[in-house]
Amino acid sequence: MKTNYKKSYIQKIGVIVMSSALVLSSCQKSFLDVPPQAKQPATDFWRNQEDAAKAVNSIYGNLRSWGNTAFPAIAIESIGSDEAEKGSSANDSDYMNLFDNFTVTSTQGQLGGFWEAQYQNINLCNAVLDNIPSINMDAGLKARYLAEAKFVRAYSYFRLVRAFGDVPLRLTVPKDASEFNIPRTPKAQVWAAIEKDLDEAAAVLPPSYPAADVGRATRGAAMSLHAKVAMYQAKWDKVLSLTNTVMTLGYDLHPNFQQSFRINNENNIESVFEIQCNLLLNNKDASNSQYSQVQGARSNTPDLGWGFNVPTPALVAAFEPGDVRLNATVLYRGEITPQGDAISNSADNAMYNEKAYVPFSYIVTGFNPGADQNVRVIRFADVLLMNAEAANELNLPAQAKTSLNRVRARARGGIAGVLPDVTTNDKVELRKAIWKERQVELAMEYDRYFDVIRQGRGAEVFGPKGWKANKNEVWPIPETERDKSAGKLTQNFGY
Repeated sequence: MKTNYKKSYIQKIGVIVMSSALVLSSCQKSFLDVPPQAKQPATDFWRNQEDAAKAVNSIYGNLRSWGNTAFPAIAIESIGSDEAEKGSSANDSDYMNLFDNFTVTSTQGQLGGFWEAQYQNINLCNAVLDNIPSINMDAGLKARYLAEAKFVRAYSYFRLVRAFGDVPLRLTVPKDASEFNIPRTPKAQVWAAIEKDLDEAAAVLPPSYPAADVGRATRGAAMSLHAKVAMYQAKWDKVLSLTNTVMTLGYDLHPNFQQSFRINNENNIESVFEIQCNLLLNNKDASNSQYSQVQGARSNTPDLGWGFNVPTPALVAAFEPGDVRLNATVLYRGEITPQGDAISNSADNAMYNEKAYVPFSYIVTGFNPGADQNVRVIRFADVLLMNAEAANELNLPAQAKTSLNRVRARARGGIAGVLPDVTTNDKVELRKAIWKERQVELAMEYDRYFDVIRQGRGAEVFGPKGWKANKNEVWPIPETERDKSAGKLTQNFGY
């Protein structure tokens, strides 16, 4: 699935990337649902408001690419945790096990795939931020487009810095070859740049959009991502302030946990930000999301997917009795789903990720199974749990319990006597309860691995799998990128 490039993605000039990506063809959901059209030469671009719209839409289109949502993302953000393992047949893509047992080296291709995807996002954002200011267009729309680009750039750098630590910080398109190769930037400076982008984005982005633009970055999305960035730095005052504000913006928990992940409930009241995916019958190239396909139940009748990134028994054991989230998170071989679909008894694995499941009625022959399924990036439940954690760290147990128990209440599914409210005021015990709630509420959503590391529990939780302190807090810098950097990129310790 990898493509070879003469220069790394951090070296590529953004407008070159734009020349093939912009016209999108790579479109999705309402505001990106456009028919295929001819590619526009880069030299004829950046002239008017229509060009600006294409450029910003290309950013969203790229978010659902293979490197952002499929194997590279699974390898970097999920497989290393205790909640997921490779899945599929034993010999299929067995290199994914290198991430599970922490024997991966810098030459493994998924590292480069993830790195490239994030820097491609960043290049598209930088091209927008460099070029749209000079376009004569509606001032309000121009400001919003720039804010949307800052949000996505911040999201991509967030994914990079928590995966690799220090990474090259590129905030403009390179002007010439002398700017292609830049060294790694200390992660504190990267965090600061992310926070600046999110502050500026939140000041401009609207709280919501009309139907045609649903799925674009909002004020709530920028503030929620900022809260998560602050949480990774233990800036608890900022986490609490940001989440308190987001909690006033009209979000709520969807009443049915399982249904909240289905296609017909995308962008619902709980959704803070989703990567928009779509199946366009007249545009197969744009129907390119493989997020659900690579995680779908692997069997022949019907062919739902490849069966990777499957839940572990340890995850199943983490759920309390009666928690409705278990059967909404874990799709079992042989079960009948609430949508009436029978998961084959011949499926290769005992369990699959139900949050990536797409009902059979949405599968269209000739297209990737599940191409329509959005990727949930930030949900309001995450905001509530960040609020609870910050409140507890700041010695506000009453507020912490209110936010925590609001999440637990939905997980009861209306059944009395299960999942009782957390009542302790002990800071350590309450912290453990919040961490446990994050584990089960956000299971299989690519947060568990980095949550455990930021909590300082990597050796405790992942040690039995081979995780080592002072090494495995980050992944190795891809050797392909180091080779292309003319010696500028250093390697992480231990790799």
